[in-house]
Amino acid sequence: MSDDAASRLTMQDPREQYPKPPFPKQPQPAPGLAAEMDPRPDHGETSYVGHGRLAGRKALVTGSDSGIGRAAAIAFAREGADVALVYLPEEQKDADEVVALIAGAGRTAIAIPGDIKSPEFCKALVATAVEKLGGLDILVNNAGKQVTQPGIAEISAEQFDATMKTNLYAMFWITQAATPHLKPGSAIINTASIQAYDPSASLLDYATTKGGIVAFTKALSKQLIEKGVRVNAVAPGPVWTVLQPSGGQTQEKVQHFGEHSAFGRPGQPVELAPVYVLLASQEASFTTGEVYGVTGGEGIG
Repeated sequence: MSDDAASRLTMQDPREQYPKPPFPKQPQPAPGLAAEMDPRPDHGETSYVGHGRLAGRKALVTGSDSGIGRAAAIAFAREGADVALVYLPEEQKDADEVVALIAGAGRTAIAIPGDIKSPEFCKALVATAVEKLGGLDILVNNAGKQVTQPGIAEISAEQFDATMKTNLYAMFWITQAATPHLKPGSAIINTASIQAYDPSASLLDYATTKGGIVAFTKALSKQLIEKGVRVNAVAPGPVWTVLQPSGGQTQEKVQHFGEHSAFGRPGQPVELAPVYVLLASQEASFTTGEVYGVTGGEGIG
C-alpha cells in the first residue's frame, strides 16, 4: 500500500484531510485540464486501494478524464473492471494519464474521445465500448457542463442548449443505446448534484439539468428493475474539479470554493469514488432509484 493510500485510510480529522481555501485564482478555458489546477485534485491516483469488488466487470464512464469521472474510472480499475473512457478531444492530456493508471492496475482502458452533444456519437461510443470491452455491465453518466452566469438575461440560447444536451440529452441517448446490452446484475449510475435540491442563483441552467437527472434516475429505475438492472444517482456537493475554474464558478468563488461546507473545504474526487464502487457492485443488490448525497454536510431532499 502506498503512503498516500495509508494516509487516506488512517483515522483522522476529516476537516483537515485535504486542502482548504483560500485557493489561488486559476482561470482556464473550458473544458480545462486537471493537470493545471492548484492544488491538484486527488482522484485516487496513489490513494485509492481496490478490493476486487468489480472483478471482471466492464464499465463505461463519461467525463472520465478528470474530476469525479476520473476518480470512478480509477477506482473501478483498481476493483478489477475494464473501463471505456469518454471525454472531449481537448482533454486528451488528462485522459492519457487515466489510461496509464488503468493499465497500471492490470486492466484494459478504451479511450473514446468525442462530443456527447451529438446523438450519433453517443450511439457510436456505446457500440465501441461494447465491442472492445466484450460487453457492458456498468454505465456511469457523469460528463457535465457548468457555466456560471449572474442572471437569466446572461444565459444565451447557445449556452442553454449546450448545457441541456451535455447533461440531459446525452444521458438519455447513451442510456438508450446501452440498455439492450445490460444483463441482470448490471448497474447505471448518474451524477446529479446538490444543485438539484438547493440550486444556486448563478447556475440556473445547470441546476435545471441536475433536477432532471434525479427524475430520470428514479423513473428509469422502475423500468429497468424488471430486467434486473439497478439505476441510482450520486449527488455531490462542492467537489474540487476542473469544472470549477474553467467557467463553473467565478474566480472569486474559486478562491473560496468549499469553505462554507461543514468541513471548511471542498471534497476531493476520490472521496466520492467508494460510493460509485458500492452502487456498481453486488454489495448494493437491494438499492435502486436512490440518490446518494456526498455534499460535505449540506444534505439533500
